[in-house]
Amino acid sequence: MRGSLGKLVAGSLSLAGRWQKQQLRRLNVHEYQGAELMSKYGINVPKGVAVSSVEEVKEAVRSGFPNEKEIVVKSQILAGGRGLGTFKSGLQGGVHIVKTEEVADIAGKMLGQILVTKQTGPQGKIVSKVYLCQKLSLVNEMYFAITLDRQTAGPLIIACRKGGTSIEDLAEKFPDMIIKVPIDVFKGITDEDAAKVVDGLAPKVADRSASIEQVKKLYQLFCERDCTLLEINPIAETSDNQLVAADAKLNFDDNAAFRQKEIFALRDPSQEDPREVDAAKADLNYIGLDGEIGCMVNGAGLAMATMDIIKLHGGTPANFLDVGGNASESQVVEAFKILTSDDKVKAILVNIFGGIMKCDIIASGIVNAAKQVALKVPVVVRLEGTNVDQGKRILKESGMTLITAEDLDDAAEKAVKASAH
Repeated sequence: MRGSLGKLVAGSLSLAGRWQKQQLRRLNVHEYQGAELMSKYGINVPKGVAVSSVEEVKEAVRSGFPNEKEIVVKSQILAGGRGLGTFKSGLQGGVHIVKTEEVADIAGKMLGQILVTKQTGPQGKIVSKVYLCQKLSLVNEMYFAITLDRQTAGPLIIACRKGGTSIEDLAEKFPDMIIKVPIDVFKGITDEDAAKVVDGLAPKVADRSASIEQVKKLYQLFCERDCTLLEINPIAETSDNQLVAADAKLNFDDNAAFRQKEIFALRDPSQEDPREVDAAKADLNYIGLDGEIGCMVNGAGLAMATMDIIKLHGGTPANFLDVGGNASESQVVEAFKILTSDDKVKAILVNIFGGIMKCDIIASGIVNAAKQVALKVPVVVRLEGTNVDQGKRILKESGMTLITAEDLDDAAEKAVKASAH
């Protein structure tokens, strides 16, 4: 299970009763990529191979699992809850344990299909690869994670002697089961720290010293690869007394992309919101949501305030979009293209308070975007600050049909009203 830390590490949020994606500032990689990385650090993982076609499946079974009677077939998407998910084709479950001769058939039903889980939202995610894994004989399942903790200003290791299920539920019902071990980022992990974690896992058959070494290797991976999250649910004991990472979820800090090029080359854009992919290419701070009013604002604080006041007036924001303090005209054009490509958007609200960002550049960008994109929805514009008179003149002389607003409250009210028609 690719679980989430939930209350311990935020996952997704619901806004106005709708599923909405949370802002992400981290790279997420597939399970098979995480397992491959962990094996490089000497961490025990099941034998597995990722495949993207039925032909590759048949070859992998023949060459990689010649003596196996059963194989685990795991759909690869960047979301949790795969085991209990449902494909839009009707197939139940994104993880199956099947007889070797049935692997190609079940993999064929997964590849190229959309899997919907509790974390994907109703639109689901496409399965481009499946991960064929050795079926392990597990005698005990536990939970392990390393995350970043604001309170201790460093890495925090979380362990629980029960795993394979929702950590949020366990934390709520049995808080004493959750062991948290803060690590001094300057000293690094000590044998004493690792021993506390292993005691929290309470392995039944795995060698204690070997388990301590596995914990230290996991911490080494977390630090050396600039992880923001390393979650293993379950970390399990096998019948041959091994501690094994039976599943893995790894996130990496986007700020480390410059020194983790190998890791960031693993990014899978097919699993991301296409609007966010386009925005990243244009160097725009964009987060897609599920509302009806597209927002283009300068400054993160003003963008958040704009979203809040839209909600206050009964509307729902379709996105967070901060064009920044020194956006070019071409970036404004790209921003408008992204907003207008969203079918759910019923109105657009442009809210600019010009400081470093000049109102005339925003106005020129809006006019040029209108020439390239057919504006099918009302556009509400509120401009204040640097070069505001030039900006208003550019918009007026363009001949565009715009709704102008005097202040933010007025702009939000007009946008909500326009989106209702």
